[in-house]
Amino acid sequence: MKKVAVFFAAGFEEVEAVTVVDLLRREEIETLIVSVTDELFVASARGILMKADISIKDIDFDTIDMIVLPGGLDGRNNLEACELLMEQIDRFHQQGKPLAAICAAPAILAKRGILNGIKACVYPTFESSLNGATILQEAAVWDGHIITGRGMGCSIDFALAIVAYFKGFAAADSLAEKIVYQ
Repeated sequence: MKKVAVFFAAGFEEVEAVTVVDLLRREEIETLIVSVTDELFVASARGILMKADISIKDIDFDTIDMIVLPGGLDGRNNLEACELLMEQIDRFHQQGKPLAAICAAPAILAKRGILNGIKACVYPTFESSLNGATILQEAAVWDGHIITGRGMGCSIDFALAIVAYFKGFAAADSLAEKIVYQ
């Protein structure tokens, strides 16, 4: 079974994070909510306290098949401040393992040179930070081992792209139909 780690940092965008977790779990893709600190309770951008499954210090990255980064401005900044996470993002990219980021979070990948020559999308005010990427105005973009999403309103498209990555487009289409997504 594939295992995905969704990283929660203080200030994360709730809908982007929880939509991914919800839809992947519906498809029986093992999905861990990972706190980037020792604290399992993480406050979202709007002050909703969410409990992570595990702390980053306790995760075995060798068992993880994909890293997912939700957005939110403070969330993005706090993700980027986590050295261990940044090291693992670089390692995943070097190994060709999948990375997914939505809203402001694709800027983290761009800053690390991961989006050079890649088609990607990002929240509109962060487009100038995607140096080297071909920026598309789509809800979600999948290019190679990288999936990006534009923002909160694109969360379902982003999560469905991750489902398609692991289980194929038929599974993603079936899930979209089950949740009455058009």
